[in-house]
Amino acid sequence: MDKRLETAIQAARAAGEVALKYFRTALTVEYKGDASPVTRADRECEQLIVEILRTAFPDYGVLGEEFGEREGAGARWIVDPIDGTKNFIRGIPYFATLIALEEEGEVTTGVIHAPAMDDLLYAQRGGGAFDKRGRLQVSDIESLRQGTVVFGGLDAFHVRHLWPGFEALVRGSDRQRGFGDYFGHTFIARGQAEAMVELDLKPYDVAPLKIIIEEAGGRFTDLKGVATIYGDEAVTSNGRVHDEVLELMRS
Repeated sequence: MDKRLETAIQAARAAGEVALKYFRTALTVEYKGDASPVTRADRECEQLIVEILRTAFPDYGVLGEEFGEREGAGARWIVDPIDGTKNFIRGIPYFATLIALEEEGEVTTGVIHAPAMDDLLYAQRGGGAFDKRGRLQVSDIESLRQGTVVFGGLDAFHVRHLWPGFEALVRGSDRQRGFGDYFGHTFIARGQAEAMVELDLKPYDVAPLKIIIEEAGGRFTDLKGVATIYGDEAVTSNGRVHDEVLELMRS
């Protein structure tokens, strides 16, 4: 296994052990400037992740959710120590550590580790996407009418004046389910759903998802159709229904 991927998995697993130590305990919850919650577990996990990554790759930069940017040369790690902190706080097991490596503006390595679910997904550019069962592959459903759509928080569609497009997406699909954060996108990578739309995102919320979805045969863009983690939104799909989803969301 490539050292970059191996190190990212090691760091994610180590953070998972820390997160589980605090999971379903009496946590003190603070709130950041954007009103999102943060706990001691989030900070300890990020510190440990960065220590492991920078020990192995001391020249690489880091962008972390809790401690921001650390300058480096060339490549940089993008880290979300606990994606799904609100789930974590409430004792819901759908939370994960997200780690990605960005090289020359492209995500080339991605790891998702959900410790309470004992789940691990990972990918590297040109090498495919995998979980513990083997290689991941998106579905081969060609039409959204026969497909399942996953979505994150609903209020964001109202705030962004995208509710009519979301309603069109609901009416144009066979089945809809709400699974937010990293978790919903794993349904796309595993071929269990055809598309997911999520809004109000930061790069560390989606960086490893992009490479995992793409290496599973799918597509990752913002609502404009641009394949970027910096678009404040994410549309992931099996690729076959992607343009249909974008068209409906613009309606």
